[in-house]
Amino acid sequence: MSALVICVPGPDTALTVRNALTGGRRCGVHTGAGVATGQLVWTVAVSVGVAGILAASTPAFLLMKLLGAAYLIYLGVQSLRSAWRRSEPAAGIDSDSPPVWPARAFRQGLISNLANPKMAAFFLSLLPQFVSPETGGVAGFPLLGGMFCLMTFGWLAAYSIAVDRARRLLSRSRVRRTLDAVTGGVLVGFGVRLAFAAQR
Repeated sequence: MSALVICVPGPDTALTVRNALTGGRRCGVHTGAGVATGQLVWTVAVSVGVAGILAASTPAFLLMKLLGAAYLIYLGVQSLRSAWRRSEPAAGIDSDSPPVWPARAFRQGLISNLANPKMAAFFLSLLPQFVSPETGGVAGFPLLGGMFCLMTFGWLAAYSIAVDRARRLLSRSRVRRTLDAVTGGVLVGFGVRLAFAAQR
C-alpha cells in the first residue's frame, strides 16, 4: 500500500524533479529529505492527535490548504517563467531563475509537504488501519510512519539520481524548456487542485 502511494507522482515528486534538474543530485536528494521530514512531522502529529484536530477544524484546514496551494503555484510559476525565458534568443541558460542550493531545496520539500493538509487526512486514514493493540497500539504509529518516510526518501532520492544522470541530455535548451514548462504546469495544477480540495 505504501509503495503504491509513494510511487504515484504528486507535487513532492514534481518538486524533487524540478530541483534535481536545477541544482543536481544533491538538491534533489535534499528535497526528498525535506519531504520525508515533513511526513515525519505529520506522523508525530497523528500520534499525539494534533492532525485529527486540524482535519476536523474547517478554518485551520482552509488556511493550510490555501497556503499550500499558493506555495505550489508560486513554485510552478517560477518554472513556467524559466521555460518562457529560455525561449527568448537573448536569454541566458541559468539567468532566469534563482539558484537552488541544498538547504533551499530541503526547505522547499519540507514546506511543500507541511503546507498540504491532505497529508494530515492521508495519515489519519492510512495509519490507523494497521495499528492495533497487538501491533503496539499508539507506539505503532511512529514505527509505521517512520517506515513510510524512509520509503518516500528512498524513492525521491532514486528519482534525483536518475534525473542527475540524464542531466546532460535534459539540460539541452529545447528539452530543458519543455521540462520546465511541464513541471511548472504540473505544480500549478497540483496547487489549483489543492485549493479546491474538499475537507473530509
